[in-house]
Amino acid sequence: MMDFAHWLPIIWGVILIAAISIYVVLDGFDLGIGMLFALERDRTRRDVMVSTIAPVWDGNETWMVLGGAVLYGVFPGAYATLLPAFYLPIIVMLASLIFRGVAFEFRVMTRGTVRERHWDFGFMAGSTLAAFCQGTILGGVIQGVSVTDGTFSGSAFDWLTPFGVLCGFSVMCGYALLGATWLVWRTTGQLEAACRHWAARLAVGLFAGIVAVSLWTPFLHEPYLHRWTDWPDILLVAPVPLLLVALGALMASALRKGHSRVPFLCALGWFFLCLTGLGITIWPYAVPPSLTLWDVSSPPSSQFFQLVGTAIMLPIILTYTIYSYRVFRGKVSETDGYH
Repeated sequence: MMDFAHWLPIIWGVILIAAISIYVVLDGFDLGIGMLFALERDRTRRDVMVSTIAPVWDGNETWMVLGGAVLYGVFPGAYATLLPAFYLPIIVMLASLIFRGVAFEFRVMTRGTVRERHWDFGFMAGSTLAAFCQGTILGGVIQGVSVTDGTFSGSAFDWLTPFGVLCGFSVMCGYALLGATWLVWRTTGQLEAACRHWAARLAVGLFAGIVAVSLWTPFLHEPYLHRWTDWPDILLVAPVPLLLVALGALMASALRKGHSRVPFLCALGWFFLCLTGLGITIWPYAVPPSLTLWDVSSPPSSQFFQLVGTAIMLPIILTYTIYSYRVFRGKVSETDGYH
C-alpha cells in the first residue's frame, strides 16, 4: 500500500504535465496566429489565417480544463497555494481568452464593416495578453512561491519580476513561432512566404529567450543549480541544449528549402525540450522550492477513484482531438472560409 501511495502522485504528475504540454502546443499556435494579426494587415489573408484554426481552436481549451481539474482534485495543496499567488495573472488570462473567443466570432459577423477591424484588434490583443500572462505564471512558478506552514504567504505581485517578465515575452515569442510555422504548413502563396519570413526571425528571438531563461533558472534556487551541475544529474539535462541547437539548425534549413511541415515539428520539438528541461529542473516540487508532489496530494483513495475516471475519459478526449485535426487537414486557400 505504501508503494502504491508513493507512485500515485507520480502518475498524476505525468498526467498533469501531459495535459499542460498538449494545451501549450494546441492553444499555443492559435494564440500565436492571433498575435500575428499585428504583422498581417490584409483582410483576405487574415481570413485564411483564421480558417486554418476555426474548426479546432475552441476544443484546445479542453486540455486547460483537464489540467485545472487535476490540480484541484489530485493536488489540492498546490491548488490552494498557487491560486492566491497568481490570482491577478490568472484572472487577466481568463478574461483575455474569453474576449478573444468573442472577437473570433464577431469578426465574422461584422465582415466588410469598420467594426471588423475593431474585433481583429480584440482578437490580437486577447491572444497577446493571454500568452504573456501564461508566461509570467510559468516564470512565477519556476522562481518559487513564498509558503509558510503549507499556505501562501507572499504578496499579490510576487510573480511580477524581471524573470517573470522575461518568461512572459519568451512564451509570446514561442507561441508566435508556433503560429507562423503552423501557417507555413497550412497555407499557400504570399501568406506562406510571409510566414516563413516571420518564423525565421521569431525562431531567433525564441532561441535567445530560451538561452536567457536557461542561464538564469539554475541560480534561482540551489537545488536547481545542483540538478544542472552535479553528477550524474547532468547526464539527464546535457542532451537538452544539444538537441535544441540541432532542432534549430534543422528548422532554419527547412525554412530555406521550402519544407512545409518540418518547421512546425521543429518548433514543437523546442517546446517539448523546454518542458522536459523544466520538469527535470523542478522535480519533485509541485510548489517550488518547498512543497513536493507528496506534500500537496489528496488521499490515495481519492487519487485512485479519479484515476479510474481519467482512464476512461482521456482516450476519448485524445480520440476526438486527433480525429478533428485529421478531418480538417491540408492546405487552406482564400476560397476556403469560416462562416
